[in-house]
Amino acid sequence: AFLNGELDEEIYMEQPDGFVALGQEGKVVKLLKSLYGLKQAPKQWHEKFDRTLTSAGFIVNEADKCVYYRFGGGEGVILCL
Repeated sequence: AFLNGELDEEIYMEQPDGFVALGQEGKVVKLLKSLYGLKQAPKQWHEKFDRTLTSAGFIVNEADKCVYYRFGGGEGVILCL
């Protein structure tokens, strides 16, 4: 899930083992998306998750920010993250 997070800042990393471009061993790569192990990954993923659910009409529970709900038409959905 963390691979779907979008980065707000520029982050560079060394080329991963086995994927080093020949003749460019000293260069780094720029990340376009979040990556497992990245400190920002959980925050970025949660922000995207929150935007997606709130745009679909869900409301964040004020007591617990990991609980979303939506009611309408006599039915309701409670989603716990």
